[in-house]
Amino acid sequence: MSRPELNPNGKKKIHITTLGCSKNLYDSEILMGQLLNNGATLLDEPENADVIILNTCGFITPAKQESIQAILEAGQLKKENPNIQVVVCGCLSARYSQTLVKKIPEVDAYFGTEDYSGILQFLALDNIHTQHLYEDRHLSQKKHFAYLKISEGCNHKCAFCAIPLMRGRHRSRPMEDIVQETKILAEKDVKEIILIAQDTTFYGLDLYKKQRIIDLLKDLEKIDGIEWIRLHYAYPTTFQDGLIDLIQKSDKIVHYVDMPIQHISDGMLKIMKRGGNSRQIKTILQNLRDKISDVVLRTTLLVGHPGETEKDFTELRNFIEEIKFDRLGVFQYSAEENTTAFRLESLPQRIVEERYNEIMAMQQNLSFQKNLEKRNRIFRVLIDEINDAKKIAVGRTYGDSPEIDNEVIIENPPQNIIEGTFYDVKIVDTLEYELFGQIME
Repeated sequence: MSRPELNPNGKKKIHITTLGCSKNLYDSEILMGQLLNNGATLLDEPENADVIILNTCGFITPAKQESIQAILEAGQLKKENPNIQVVVCGCLSARYSQTLVKKIPEVDAYFGTEDYSGILQFLALDNIHTQHLYEDRHLSQKKHFAYLKISEGCNHKCAFCAIPLMRGRHRSRPMEDIVQETKILAEKDVKEIILIAQDTTFYGLDLYKKQRIIDLLKDLEKIDGIEWIRLHYAYPTTFQDGLIDLIQKSDKIVHYVDMPIQHISDGMLKIMKRGGNSRQIKTILQNLRDKISDVVLRTTLLVGHPGETEKDFTELRNFIEEIKFDRLGVFQYSAEENTTAFRLESLPQRIVEERYNEIMAMQQNLSFQKNLEKRNRIFRVLIDEINDAKKIAVGRTYGDSPEIDNEVIIENPPQNIIEGTFYDVKIVDTLEYELFGQIME
């Protein structure tokens, strides 16, 4: 592999495509900051770039296929212009780099996750410019909300999951670094921070010998400028009762909890190696609803896992009807090499798809019913986008995380409306996943 040469003006034009989850987006934004420090120019379109960097996902088969397709498309651009350099990093590369080198040799270099210095060295740049990479992080999407990765990796041994194979064991970031990064984000007018990790409620156990997510949240609450703190990926077996009380009393931690439970059948939880049991999950969810009357509960489920019987699925379906999650996502089981479940007999794909479609239809109806209850109510809405051409503004309530949850659409908004600002909005109409509102004068 030859290193790319510098352009005559000494600057590179670089395009980065980020695939997969918000943790990948965070990694890309850290890398972007270092590239900008080294004088590079970031381009939105790959066609005019000197270097195309693909930050890939290797979570499940559809994600891997999307990443491979993106690599092939970049390879085609390189065939048309041999001077383009193609760099692949992230989870797919970490997991399959040896295979990818053989199958897609037109890629100039493969790197794993978080190998920022390796990428910079390959690009013949000056390497890392700061001890604390977050200081120069470049927000690539909206400037008023930001994902905040508080740890990396995972210690759980879920039968279906390959993430520990790609991202390693759980590694908490020092609390002082997270607090300092949040202060920097607040100085950049970020209004909402979204805490992410494979297991946010595990935070601190490796570094401080005890869970410290509550301590971290209390410190983040004190930072001026931050108005919403959102908690993603709380794990049932590491969820602390004290967290419910903190959320209930807080003026900044929004009443929103994302807790991926995957299943509710005790038999399936055991086969999946999730730890805990259905009673534990139900108790946490009930306590959240009892103590925080307006809490919004999000979860993700996995259907069609090896060993899932019709009885297990019926129990899951009944549970969804009982709990009525506000937000719910579903994955179809994907057999992943070197996981425990890979050795088990898979269910027929027809059954997996039927179960997936059934849960999705249930949740669509539940979401519609819940949205109907919001009509004629007034919510505080954070405006994410203003589209002058369509004459609409798009925002979110406290119960909606970016890109994955409901949106509030405001038609013919006032001319003085400002992106990244909060407004009181009256909901006048609803669909399954959209609310329509009017700004209150």
